[in-house]
Amino acid sequence: MLLTGRAPGAGPAPQTVPDAGTATATALLNCLVREVAAPDRQVRAEGAHLTVRLPRVGVELRTGLARPPAGPAHRLVPPYEERRGARWIPADWRRLADLISGELELATGHANPEFLPQVRDSHTALTAILAAREQRPADADVFLESEQSLIAGHRFHPSPKSRQGDPADWLPYAPEARTRFRPHWLAVREDVLVEAGDRAAFAALEALGPDAPAGYRLLPAHPWQLSLLSGRTALQRAERAGLVRDLGEGGPEAAPTSSIRTAYLPDADTFCKFSLDVRITNCVRKNAWYELEGAVALNELLRPVFAALGVRFDGCVLLAEPAYRSVALADRRLYEGLGVILRQGVRNLAGTPLLAGALTDPYGTFLRRLPVLSCAEGALAWWDAYVRRVVRPVLHAFLSYGVVLEPHLQNVLIVLDDDGMPVQTAFRDLEGTKLVADRWAEELAGLPARVREGLSYDSARGWNRVVYCLLVNHLAEVAAALADLYPELETHLWRVTRAHVEDCADRDHPELRALLAGVPLPAKANLRARWARTADRGATYVPAPNPLA
Repeated sequence: MLLTGRAPGAGPAPQTVPDAGTATATALLNCLVREVAAPDRQVRAEGAHLTVRLPRVGVELRTGLARPPAGPAHRLVPPYEERRGARWIPADWRRLADLISGELELATGHANPEFLPQVRDSHTALTAILAAREQRPADADVFLESEQSLIAGHRFHPSPKSRQGDPADWLPYAPEARTRFRPHWLAVREDVLVEAGDRAAFAALEALGPDAPAGYRLLPAHPWQLSLLSGRTALQRAERAGLVRDLGEGGPEAAPTSSIRTAYLPDADTFCKFSLDVRITNCVRKNAWYELEGAVALNELLRPVFAALGVRFDGCVLLAEPAYRSVALADRRLYEGLGVILRQGVRNLAGTPLLAGALTDPYGTFLRRLPVLSCAEGALAWWDAYVRRVVRPVLHAFLSYGVVLEPHLQNVLIVLDDDGMPVQTAFRDLEGTKLVADRWAEELAGLPARVREGLSYDSARGWNRVVYCLLVNHLAEVAAALADLYPELETHLWRVTRAHVEDCADRDHPELRALLAGVPLPAKANLRARWARTADRGATYVPAPNPLA
């Protein structure tokens, strides 16, 4: 049966769960190599080591190298060291953060006093997560186990676990701590309730919540978010006037998913995408008014697109976001902060869904538990099925429809049969999904300007986003994890990937021809974005090696 234990013969045992220092150091070095040293040609591979120069601060670092890279990134492993004269001495995460800060300050000509505190906060958060995780067993639901398995987070982010607030505030809602919670319910008088989309979408959730008084409708809220908003004057006035009634926590259990603020309620088979007015990694994770309206509008526009994609590509689906609900008081922060978007659940998928990111965690076990991966031949067949179901719909959506999916590791569910073979793909999160502006000009014209801006990219920007998410963030990481089991397969994995990309290419697609000819891949520059304090939407890209050439 799927995921019942380690598949025999599937490579070496997984790495042990990291200490927070090692995980923090690895993320920092991954960013340094990709965004600073490699573009400046300051990286040299020597056998089992990778040497990295920081020319502006005059320091040389050395890391372990698991194997020669076949994809767009190196697989770095400890020890991490700094050269002092003729000796190599250990360099811990604090030293690495200081050196990177110094190098970036000299390279850019400006300081960033927020950078080191963000790295420290990420380390503190990971320490708290690891301690809390040990106290709870894995979820019996395999899908939820995968959602809550991203212990170390993004391998190419300098502070992947940074989140605003004291750990005591957010640990009860942290997915990595294997938590569940019950939503907090507000009864909102019907004349101040705001909702859009399918008015029946909330019915299943309301049926499981507390009883609402006559003339009121239920609004689920994230308990952490509600605690942040409880002091708002407009909310206190609304409660005194009887516009809003606090019904407390209750109803069905919610399991926080990998995005932290989105929770899955198994009893209702629905996701609630809550607002959180806190910074998590790059952004304050609130549902801005234009994102609430944009989700419902985009959901309708994409319905016929995914009907066609599903027929053509093994029933692939976009998890719909059919409705949102909030409260209309004289306070935009409350309107956005209490806004919740509903997302379609997973019960009707064709097998067992797993979060794609769970397959890439070097400290996890998901790949090693798939029966089909018990031998190298099975691994190649698995990869062929995986790439077919991820690459083809993503590229076809862009090239044929002008739809920019965001297929990064947290936005894709891969659906597996009982042997662990991929049979279907589910894409999610309309916040990251965009439309190519000139191809959807007529449909976008009727929307408010800010909604229109939030839903669209120009073609070049959209293509960079697709290629980064699909190849660099997603497939490169899954391929590297598979190569941890079977190192001899890594170059073969990229040949299989190229074949699927070739099948999507023809003379009318110069973007794909350039990709197959070996143009560098765009890798999102998370370190540089954090140093420049740039909004996530404005993050730039650095060139990464293209293994499709």
